[in-house]
Amino acid sequence: MDATTLYSIGELSRRTGLPVRTIRFYSDAGVVAPTTRTPAGYRLYDLDALLRLELLRTLRELGMDLATVQRVLDRELSVADVAAAHADATDVRIRVLQRRRSVLRAVAAGGAGPEEITLMHRLTQLSGEERRRLTHDFVEGTFGTFDTADADHAAAAMVRAALPDLPDDPSGEQVAAWVELAVLVGDEDFRARIRRTAGRQAAGRPLDIESAAGDELMDFTRRKVTDAMESGIDPRSDRGAPVIDDLVHRFAEVFARTPDREFREWMAQQFEEAHDPRVDRYWRLVWIVNGWQVVPNLLPVYPWLVQALRA
Repeated sequence: MDATTLYSIGELSRRTGLPVRTIRFYSDAGVVAPTTRTPAGYRLYDLDALLRLELLRTLRELGMDLATVQRVLDRELSVADVAAAHADATDVRIRVLQRRRSVLRAVAAGGAGPEEITLMHRLTQLSGEERRRLTHDFVEGTFGTFDTADADHAAAAMVRAALPDLPDDPSGEQVAAWVELAVLVGDEDFRARIRRTAGRQAAGRPLDIESAAGDELMDFTRRKVTDAMESGIDPRSDRGAPVIDDLVHRFAEVFARTPDREFREWMAQQFEEAHDPRVDRYWRLVWIVNGWQVVPNLLPVYPWLVQALRA
């Protein structure tokens, strides 16, 4: 094969693997024009046409549109620049496909209905900037702007430091957690709850019941409840009853109260101020979305205590 060799359209098809009708289409479009024709009118192509056709086939297989390919062949665009642009576009398509796969897995695992599937798909299609705007609006809408009190600043900083960030290739569990979070942060009642609890936590203010009970009883309570949680004891079960009965009697003695149902409800209300169930759910969802390990002994003990008191 040399520069003077001429090829029929059938020979080009054999060498490039492209169908004759495809080469004829490219030829008619002027992308790979014939070098000359035989006396009978059959098209003949030189080595340059063969090389152009092979490059055209490669670029098309990489997903480039025909107009862009022709500009590359005509040297209006460099292969490097076009390849970089298409590599970026391919990355975007890969991320879209990965999230679509994650949504399908979440649907398959959770048995979501049509409305949930639509919401899940819509929320996972948000761009990184749109997701950041959603969480930014949540923080600013909950804690206000920077002319608010220092306590709000501290609370906002605490929440902002652990904002959820859905990865490019999320698991089905992360997709489901992200969707639940997106709904949760748009709820005004939840915003009021997290502002109250986060503000108290950021300021380091103890609960009234904690201050009145004293460090010794509170340390004992946390140890007992942590042990129960790590042992897998359900707060509403018979196994949880002795733990909570002992704690109720200890608190009743300190507060000079009768350890009856009314006192238990009072205790539950006091400890509920520290860990609102919906706020606790928010933090657990953040851990899941961000792929952080959930460490059992760092989980709040008061939700277990409140459930046991009301069992």
